[in-house]
Amino acid sequence: MFPREYRGVAFVVGLFLAVQLGALALVPEFAESGYQAVENPDDPTNSVVYVLAILVMTGVMLAAFKYNFDGAIRLLIVGTSAWLSWYVFSALVSPLAAAVPAAAVGVGLLVYPEWYVIDTAGVLMGAGAAGLFGISFGLLPALILLAFLAVYDAISVYGTEHMLSLAEGVMDLNIPVVLVIPLSLSYSLLEGGEEETGESGESDGDSDENGGDSGESGADDDEREADVGDPTPMEERDAFFIGLGDAVIPTVLIASAATFSPAAGLAVPLVGVNLPALLAMVGSLAGLLVLMSWVIKGRPHAGLPLLNGGAIGGYLIGSVVAGVPLADALGLASFL
Repeated sequence: MFPREYRGVAFVVGLFLAVQLGALALVPEFAESGYQAVENPDDPTNSVVYVLAILVMTGVMLAAFKYNFDGAIRLLIVGTSAWLSWYVFSALVSPLAAAVPAAAVGVGLLVYPEWYVIDTAGVLMGAGAAGLFGISFGLLPALILLAFLAVYDAISVYGTEHMLSLAEGVMDLNIPVVLVIPLSLSYSLLEGGEEETGESGESDGDSDENGGDSGESGADDDEREADVGDPTPMEERDAFFIGLGDAVIPTVLIASAATFSPAAGLAVPLVGVNLPALLAMVGSLAGLLVLMSWVIKGRPHAGLPLLNGGAIGGYLIGSVVAGVPLADALGLASFL
């Protein structure tokens, strides 16, 4: 029997694969349905607009937690989860019929936000968001987005540490902004499991202090504290958490590569994928394994530098192997 921390890592990899493969399966349906959010997906200013939206939303959420508007944030995220789930289900059934399971996702999060409800909603939300952004961000905007957010994540975790404060507030809400990784079959998020957040954090049902997200915070039932410096062994944890954004952001490049790369498609059942997209997946998962090796040691870390770096590196290698000129791979051909 493998140690439970390795079973937890396998579970994380499974969730990431579900988001990535789900996004790839949705991309053709989304494109055919006209869900592309911008008129020109190759315009690099699309990334700037999205980054500004992230900064504004981060500020709004921090202010909401400071002034006790947590309930409004919870309702916003639950509503967003149901909305993105509708996009996913509408790829399978009629838009009207898709409203029923999408509403069920929202109700489940409000009424019974156990860890498996949150993870299910997170996978649906992540696949839908990555698919929508993947068809809306051409190769250059996607690369700019991943590079910027990798740097921003590192600064916000190791520098300003405001991501830790954000994680503290989010962890109390039981919403699919994080994916919950139980390390024991008896773990329950609703029945007293004390949580840690995470781009890569952990949870300990016995300890009063917990570490954080893969750059974010740990928590106790009564008081949630961010602590980047104090490691807690994984053997003492009941669960750990990883930010949903860690799964979504690199998957945007994967979906964009599958949509916009001139590389020939591969014969993979149910999903449309080419070599650049496939190796971007491999690279992101390699970065995830490195991240998890650090998390097992009990320290929170910023996830996107490793995950986005792996995705970008894998994508570029896949493009070169597939014979795509570098200018085309970088999305610069139309500007030269």
